[in-house]
Amino acid sequence: MNKHTVAFIGLGVMGYPMAGHLAAAGHTVRVYNRTTARATAWTGEHAGSAHPTPRDAANGASVVFCCVGNDDDLRAVTLGEDGAFAGMTDGTVFVDHTTTSATVARELSAVAAELGVAFVDAPVSGGQAGAENGQLTVMMGGDVDDVARVVPLIDSYARMHARLGNVGSGQLAKMANQLCIAGTVQGLAEALHFAGRAGLDAKQVVDVISKGAAQSWQMDNRAATMVDGEFDFGFAVDWMRKDLGFALDEARRNGSRLPLAALVDQFYAQVQALGGGRWDTSSLIVPLDAADKAGGD
Repeated sequence: MNKHTVAFIGLGVMGYPMAGHLAAAGHTVRVYNRTTARATAWTGEHAGSAHPTPRDAANGASVVFCCVGNDDDLRAVTLGEDGAFAGMTDGTVFVDHTTTSATVARELSAVAAELGVAFVDAPVSGGQAGAENGQLTVMMGGDVDDVARVVPLIDSYARMHARLGNVGSGQLAKMANQLCIAGTVQGLAEALHFAGRAGLDAKQVVDVISKGAAQSWQMDNRAATMVDGEFDFGFAVDWMRKDLGFALDEARRNGSRLPLAALVDQFYAQVQALGGGRWDTSSLIVPLDAADKAGGD
């Protein structure tokens, strides 16, 4: 694989290891993070350089990767005189791994096109463990040739990637992904709650039903911690509500009916009200068990 000079903007729990995989693959990596201590820590572990602004990081890079928090964060690191777009030259590619709305992806793609810069929206699934182990699934939207140019680099941290269509398609696919997860976790939460109320050993039940049609990634990786009431890890409820909000907004535009997603979104709001905004999404079981305790059980 040809070696490139690339930039990586956003060194959170996902971006930090993803940028590390690019460095390990032999690419020259220029990083930016809003909290400079995080960028300094990254350069202490990996070959690469830290830069004071997104524009500085993007300067000289053939591909600029990004993984930040939300639509506003993405605009903040791309636009303006210190934004990444200002440091990119004609023909370079911006790859956004942030989970955002499809609307902002299309908006920024149009801005990039005026500057001669390509834009690929490429949200990921697989969580922190997937990022650390280089086993992410990447859903991409963009021009066929632009996607083809960045795939060899994305291979350094992905086990699977696919182009779903034009810009915005990656984000729409990620919304579908989150809708599946939300419904599955709610079903698992109710099953574990039911098993406990029925006087069964919930973990023993899981051992049995996980060998049949009920099996899922959530059951394999979250059932035990749900029973134990452990949620201080994983994908935060705050982020899931952000993602479900994108899906529900998009559904209002395209006429989709998402009754389960709307209901689970409200259950996550209950988790937030209990102080669990940073808990893992598997904490959907907490409001169910909290109702028992409130009733005196």
